[in-house]
Amino acid sequence: MSPSKPPKISFWIVTGLFCLWMAFTAFAQLKLPQVAEAFRQLGFPGYFRIELSWAKFLGIAALLFPVPARVKEWAYAGFGIVCISAFIAHLSVGQGPAQWLWALVAFVLLAISYVLRLRIEAAEPHEHI
Repeated sequence: MSPSKPPKISFWIVTGLFCLWMAFTAFAQLKLPQVAEAFRQLGFPGYFRIELSWAKFLGIAALLFPVPARVKEWAYAGFGIVCISAFIAHLSVGQGPAQWLWALVAFVLLAISYVLRLRIEAAEPHEHI
């Protein structure tokens, strides 16, 4: 096993978990009435839920498939904004940890994925994941 294998394996595990999580939330936002109601309670318009869901699907594709590095950077930035905004939105309406903790956990997974990606690309400059 080459020295770069463990970071690559860790990267794909963490990134895969994050992407599964985002895919589940995007699907729930599109299909589950209780999630649509939760968006309404947070004060968001109905179209935002749909727009956010499709943006998540595009971001997932950008993280998992070979695309230019700049596109991946935008996906990471966008997901970072989504996680931080979700945290703030839940706190602003007085919801407890059961509602906002998931946003922090998702942000941590995203940050770990990003750092691992940078390490892999620094160790192998020709490698773009």
